[in-house]
Amino acid sequence: MLKAKYKYNRENAEFERQHLTKGQYAMRVALWILPSMVLGLALVFVLSSKQRSTTPNPKESELAIYQKELKRLNANLNLMDRVLDDLQQRDEDVYRIALSVEEFPTNLRKMGTGGSDRFAYLDSYSNAKLLKKTALKVVELEQRLKAQSLSFRQLLKTAKGKEAYFAHLPSIQPVSNSDLKRIASGYGYRMDPVYNIEKLHEGIDFSAKVGTPVYATADGTVEYVRTAKEGYGKSIMINHGMGFKTRYGHLSKFVVKRGEKVKRGQLIALVGNTGKSTGPHLHYEVHVKGNPVNPVNYFHSDLNAKQYNALVERCKLSHKSLD
Repeated sequence: MLKAKYKYNRENAEFERQHLTKGQYAMRVALWILPSMVLGLALVFVLSSKQRSTTPNPKESELAIYQKELKRLNANLNLMDRVLDDLQQRDEDVYRIALSVEEFPTNLRKMGTGGSDRFAYLDSYSNAKLLKKTALKVVELEQRLKAQSLSFRQLLKTAKGKEAYFAHLPSIQPVSNSDLKRIASGYGYRMDPVYNIEKLHEGIDFSAKVGTPVYATADGTVEYVRTAKEGYGKSIMINHGMGFKTRYGHLSKFVVKRGEKVKRGQLIALVGNTGKSTGPHLHYEVHVKGNPVNPVNYFHSDLNAKQYNALVERCKLSHKSLD
């Protein structure tokens, strides 16, 4: 029932009851009833739809209904099969190539299902052929899912190992490009500036001002911090694990100490002119399993192609080292 409406009269300070016209009354009644009608119609529609969907067609036998459901299930299984095909293709053509992992064994991907004979007990049913086909498809998908799960588990384990490997792989310049004056000498046989004989120069000499920041080129642990009057002068050796070590020589100041764990890009020292040095520079070496290698092959994370090629060319041009 509609509630009576009142309006406040300022002249006599009283609330007066408002009398609606027939049109206003009819409008209010309609606005009150309309939502209820809409809700009622919606409920009737839902209930009737549900009844139509759950009430079996008297012309359709129970067997035909089962057959229709089995066909629908087979269609869904075929869709799952195509999804697995896509996952397998990504596994073999993308993930394994990117992580340099060998192909997953074919015999594991095609684990036996036992064939349709294992479902001989279904032969007595009217829809035996369709039932056996569906059951076999379910088993095949189950085996493929198991194989794909094993494959992804292997890839995840490899990816985690690679992540640790790359974190400990020297991959940046120890001195920022903006702080470099020039590459004074590259790796290889160079003329010794003191003894005037050709000898193997086991690193790269980065010419820079005294006090220029020197950074760790990968994660690792400081193996030693040394000070000598000859040789490398003030020097640092970092053990990165995975067979990698890096050496930083002719420093002016240490910022880390022996045993300290460092991260790639962390400040570890300042460029100097200590030890057997003929000018301010950083002597930088990369060692793999105890042997010095050309550091130019380990600057792939902070240089673009143009910068890297320029660095390689500068290293080739230098014939005399600074140490």
